[in-house]
Amino acid sequence: MNWLLLLSAGVVEVAWAQSIRPTENFTRPLPTLVCFVLCAAAVYLLSLAMRTVPVGTAYAVFTGIGAVGAVALGVVLYRDPLTWSRLLALALIVGGVVLTRATG
Repeated sequence: MNWLLLLSAGVVEVAWAQSIRPTENFTRPLPTLVCFVLCAAAVYLLSLAMRTVPVGTAYAVFTGIGAVGAVALGVVLYRDPLTWSRLLALALIVGGVVLTRATG
């Protein structure tokens, strides 16, 4: 169950990262509220997962999901560049998350 919470926290973190741009430097009230709520929800779910998942493992998985998800959505939504070196970096992140999970 706590791994499901951790996965949920990572997904919410991806949504949170994508919610920052529409705030326009936190000048738009509704997008800013959404941004803060998503941030709080991500950290709350992470804290619940850390009840049984070791802190280092939980944080590595959480940030890994967030990083890969943010890059993937950046490519899809904003046409960010996707180069071979960027793909290699993403593969290393995914590999690190898998290894962290396998050993933690």
